[in-house]
Amino acid sequence: MLIEMQQVEKVYRLGKIDVPALCGIDLQIEANEYVAVMGPSGSGKSTLMNIVGCLDSPTAGRYLLDGENVSHLSDNQLSEIRSRKIGFVFQTFNLMPRATALRNVELPLIYAGVPSGRRRQLAVQALEKVGLSDRIKHKPSELSGGQRQRVAIARALVTEPALILADEPTGNLDSTTGQEIMEILSALHRAGNTVILVTHEKELAAQTGRTIGLRDGRIETQEEAAQSAAAEQAGSIGLTPR
Repeated sequence: MLIEMQQVEKVYRLGKIDVPALCGIDLQIEANEYVAVMGPSGSGKSTLMNIVGCLDSPTAGRYLLDGENVSHLSDNQLSEIRSRKIGFVFQTFNLMPRATALRNVELPLIYAGVPSGRRRQLAVQALEKVGLSDRIKHKPSELSGGQRQRVAIARALVTEPALILADEPTGNLDSTTGQEIMEILSALHRAGNTVILVTHEKELAAQTGRTIGLRDGRIETQEEAAQSAAAEQAGSIGLTPR
C-alpha cells in the first residue's frame, strides 16, 4: 500500500476559532494507481493534497506513505521525504524564468547533491520522456504553455518518485493542449508511476482509474472509472515501464 490514511483530521486555528478542514479521512491508494480528487471550493481537497504531499501534517490520525508513518515528522524530515518520494506538477508550472528547460529539470537533483554529469544525464532523459529533447536549451518564455507543463512534468519525474501529484495541471491550458498533458500522465501511470490528479473537470477525472469526491472535509464518493479511449492511446508517447 503506497498511501494509507486512518481517521485523518486537520484543524486550522483562526484567532480563537477552530476551523475543521478534514474530518476523519480514511483513504487507501495502491502503488501504480491513477486517482482523481474532485470537490468544490472549501471541500478540503487542497488540504488533503498538502498532507498527501508531505507539505503539511494532520492534526490527528495516521498517514502512512510507503509504509512509513509520516504523520508527525518535522519539517526537515518531511522535506527529505518529498525530495525522495514525491514529484509535484502545478497549474502555474512554477519554473525558474531565467533558467533553461534542462536547468529547471536539474533543480531537484541539485538539492539532492547529484553530481553534475549524472544530473545532466537524468534531466535529458526526463525531457526525452515528455517529448522535449529538442527544447533543452530553451527558457520558459521561449516555450508554449503545454511545453512548459511538460518541463514541469519532467522535473517531477527526474528523481524517480514513488508518487506524482498533479494539481490542476491543465488549468492554464486550452482543451487540446490539456488533453496532451493528460495523455502524458496516463502514459506515466502505465509506465509504473502512481499518479494523483486534482481536477474540477469530470471528463478529465473519467480518464483515471478512480475518482474520490470530497465535500465538507469528508470523502463523499469513490467511483471506479474506465479510462477513455484517448487515455488508452497515450502509450504512443513511448514511455517505458519502471
